[in-house]
Amino acid sequence: MKTIACVKVGSLKDPDINKRGRVQVIDMPEQEMGDEDVKIKVAYCSICGSDPHLVEGIFGLEPPFGLGHEISGTIVEIGKKATKKGLKVGDKVAGNFLRFCGTCYYCRNGQEQFCEHADNKPGFSEYVVWHESQVFKMPQNVSLEEACLLEPVSIAVRIVDKTNMKIGQRVAISGGGPIGLLSLQAMKMFGATSLTLIEPIKERQELAKEFGADYIIDPVEQDVCEEANKITGGLGFDLVIEASGSPKAGAAAIEIAAKGGTVLYIAMFPKDYEMPLNLYDKLYSKELTVSGTNVAPYAFPRAAEIMPRMNLKPFIQKVFTMDEAEEAFAAQVSGKYTKILIKCNDF
Repeated sequence: MKTIACVKVGSLKDPDINKRGRVQVIDMPEQEMGDEDVKIKVAYCSICGSDPHLVEGIFGLEPPFGLGHEISGTIVEIGKKATKKGLKVGDKVAGNFLRFCGTCYYCRNGQEQFCEHADNKPGFSEYVVWHESQVFKMPQNVSLEEACLLEPVSIAVRIVDKTNMKIGQRVAISGGGPIGLLSLQAMKMFGATSLTLIEPIKERQELAKEFGADYIIDPVEQDVCEEANKITGGLGFDLVIEASGSPKAGAAAIEIAAKGGTVLYIAMFPKDYEMPLNLYDKLYSKELTVSGTNVAPYAFPRAAEIMPRMNLKPFIQKVFTMDEAEEAFAAQVSGKYTKILIKCNDF
C-alpha cells in the first residue's frame, strides 16, 4: 500500500540538502481489519502544521514512519460488529485519527485526549482502518475536499468550548493559519465582538475579512498592544486565542487580555520554549485564566454538523498527488498556502 512517510529526520527548511528532512512514498502493509473496524478508501489528506514538526523529529520517532491524519474518504469495508453508528459501505466519512484504548485511567475518566495507549495510522495512505468510534459520516453538502478539514474544525469547536465563550465577548486570535481562521469563523458564529485577527501575511488578512473579522492587526507593521487598546477602549480582549506558535506572539497574548479574561494556547510551540509570567500581575491582580488544548475527541459530531455553515472552500489552495509528496511538503513549509491537500485515490 502506498504511504507517504518520513524517511529522514531533519528540518524541511535546512539549506544543507544533506541535513534536510525528507518525505517520500514508500510501500507499507495494509492495516488489518478487526470486527469493530471500518476500512476507508482515502480521498484526500490535508497537511497539518504538525506534520513538518514530525519530520523535524519533535516526537523522537525513528524513520521511516507514516504521516498524515486529516483525512476524508469513503467506506469500502465494515467489520461484522461495527454496527453501532449505522455506517454503510459507500458512506462519505472523515474522523478522529486517534484510536483510544478505552481502558486506561484517562479513558475511564472521560479524558481520552490523554489516553496512555492511543494509536494512529498514517493518513497519507491509499487506505486506513479505523475503529468505528473514530468514523463520522459527513453531511451531503460537504465535499470530500472539505471533509478532510473535520479534524481542524473539531479543534475550533473545542476552542469555543474551553473558553466558555459568551455572546458579545471581545475576541482576538493570534495567527491566521487554518486553526486560527477556522476558530475565527466559529467565534463569529457564537457571537464574538471586536473579533480581531493578529497576522502579518496579507493573503491571510484578506481571508479573515472574508470570514467576518472586525479588525486586523499586523504585528510587523503595528504595535499589537497599542492597537488592542484602541479596539477595546483600553479594556483588552475577553478571550485571546494564540494559534501562531510564535514566542513573541505567545508573550503578547497575555498582555492584550482583559481583566478576568482567558488566554488559550493552541499552537505547537518549540519544546524548549519557556515564557516568563508575572503571577502577581497577570494571575492575582488580573485573574487571568491561562490554558491550552491539544486534540478534541468530543467535538467531532458537532464539528460535522456546523461544517455546512462554514466557508471552507477558500482554505483549499493547492492539491498534490501522492507522488508529489516532496513538492507538497515544500509548499507547506513555504507558508504561501492556507491548506494543502494530497489526493490519495481517484474518485
